Amino acid sequence: MMAHYIFNLVDDADADGLLRAKVWAIDADEPHRSALGAGDLVLLYLAAPARTFIGHAVLASAAHDWAPAEAAVYPGDAAGGVRLDVVEEWDPPLPMSEVLARIDKSEGARADFETGVVRITENEYETALAVAAGRA
Repeated sequence: MMAHYIFNLVDDADADGLLRAKVWAIDADEPHRSALGAGDLVLLYLAAPARTFIGHAVLASAAHDWAPAEAAVYPGDAAGGVRLDVVEEWDPPLPMSEVLARIDKSEGARADFETGVVRITENEYETALAVAAGRA
């Protein structure tokens, strides 16, 4: 069953390299790491102070330790993560505040996260895509 996530990136200096390489680091102790699977849908998010979505993608793999070829293209020093497919970068980025204004926050929707992978509802995912499409 397809799931929806936010991939929360604290250091935005790595964002362009990750999107070009179509890989995203997932730490071994990340709470949702073992649940990630090919076909899951993700929103790519830059944490505070930016608090913006930079795009979305479809996962091409489950989380795993990097194969040598993946480690060679990954721009950081993480030991593993996921491969991304169908990456769409949003330029300009989409402020989280625009998405939060359109969703029901009673279920805990917010702009700041403690973890790198955040499970979200299909409605939250679709709302972010609709807001992004409405700006185009």
